[in-house]
Amino acid sequence: MMKLSTMVTGLASEDVINSLIKSWAHDEETIRFWRASSNFVITYSKDGEQLFLRYSFEQEKLIEQIQAELEYMSYLIANHYPCVTPVVSLNGNYIEATQSSEGTYYAVVFKAAQGISLDENLTELQFEDWGKALGALHRLSEAYEPVSTKRGDWQDVLNGITPILQRHLEKEAIVELERLMKELQAIPILKSNYGLIHYDFQLDNLFYEEDTKIFHVIDFDDAFYSWYVQDIVTALDDFLDDELTLDSPPVKAFLNGYKSVKPLSEEEIARIPLFKRFMKLYKFSRILWSLEGVELENAPEWLSPIKMKFENVRDQLRSSFKNAI
Repeated sequence: MMKLSTMVTGLASEDVINSLIKSWAHDEETIRFWRASSNFVITYSKDGEQLFLRYSFEQEKLIEQIQAELEYMSYLIANHYPCVTPVVSLNGNYIEATQSSEGTYYAVVFKAAQGISLDENLTELQFEDWGKALGALHRLSEAYEPVSTKRGDWQDVLNGITPILQRHLEKEAIVELERLMKELQAIPILKSNYGLIHYDFQLDNLFYEEDTKIFHVIDFDDAFYSWYVQDIVTALDDFLDDELTLDSPPVKAFLNGYKSVKPLSEEEIARIPLFKRFMKLYKFSRILWSLEGVELENAPEWLSPIKMKFENVRDQLRSSFKNAI
């Protein structure tokens, strides 16, 4: 999730795209805008191969964070995990930068993921394959040691939330933050239950290959160190009801797939409600941050409905913190 004000600025001109794309070989007529969420993404082709250029503003994504992401992906690729492959630029770099009036933008290019995007109507077997894919990722994370830059951890995330909540005088959310910090600090950190997690292992970041039953993964830029069960919670967010019941066939299939690859204790499963609270608070703070500085005056037409959607989610989450006290 980026600031809406950054989204407006970034989409107002093609100058940044034109400057960045020059660093990679491309067929000019194939360049298309794809999406803007946590990053700006365009798609293009070179000699019939589809590629994706992802770029972000320096104040939202530090270059060290991107370097750490690429280092982890390199480790996964070396261990035959199905994630997308970064593409070196014409200058021999994986990361390129360009200056604009508002600051620096950093870009990376990835090859297209194999497979197709799935909606929420998965079969139980696909849910099981999804769980296996996450379990396999966590197995590799257990053995991962960064060479240069290490990603932040869950405490860094919560510490980053604090000033946002304070700026907006979100008293109930601050109380929830303090509770979460205390409860999480009491959980043992073991090699088997804690490591680098994806944190956005949802269907819009996965592509399914029907023949091989393999999910190919994109977007590791939100990764941080936490307990593996947190990745399960964020992955299954759309399939866990308010009561967090785990006996629905899709959720059971996902967990069975995960456990076929990596052990998952009942104690870890019991922490699902705790990490659901973490996810809600983190999402709330990111929405508050994203809405900062956004102005509708002279803004493009597409901004108003997005802003309204964000505000509705913000208000729903705020009510949940009030009700919890």
